[in-house]
Amino acid sequence: MDEMPVPESHGRSMKKLLRFTAVGIASNVIGYLLYLIITRLGAAPKLAMTVLYGVGVVMGFVGNQKYTFAHQGELMVTGWRYLMAHGIGYLINLAIQIIMVDHLGYAHQLAQAFGICVVAVFLYVVFKYFVFVSTDKAEPGNS
Repeated sequence: MDEMPVPESHGRSMKKLLRFTAVGIASNVIGYLLYLIITRLGAAPKLAMTVLYGVGVVMGFVGNQKYTFAHQGELMVTGWRYLMAHGIGYLINLAIQIIMVDHLGYAHQLAQAFGICVVAVFLYVVFKYFVFVSTDKAEPGNS
């Protein structure tokens, strides 16, 4: 049976948030620039978002598992939780595109920039409390 997650200090939480932000800014700036280029070349915005979201998922796993959360838990469990979190994140991003672009008439570039921010907040919370949780008091990042 799984043990309960170990609480961490405020300082360690802030370090994780800062590392998550650094990983997120790097990957999202690159991803958003690629999104702008690909859509400028004629790709449909939702298709471009879908393809780049998938690329970002793969790149982000390594960065967040190793660097942000220093997680050493079971890879398969963590991987499934990570994919579930990103599946929901993708649906949130798609819903933002549909609502803002198709129904409200905003530019897809603005909708995607907003979607990146909303999904980033959602993913940080889910990663911290569901995906990369630690039950080992000896694991780095726990007090």
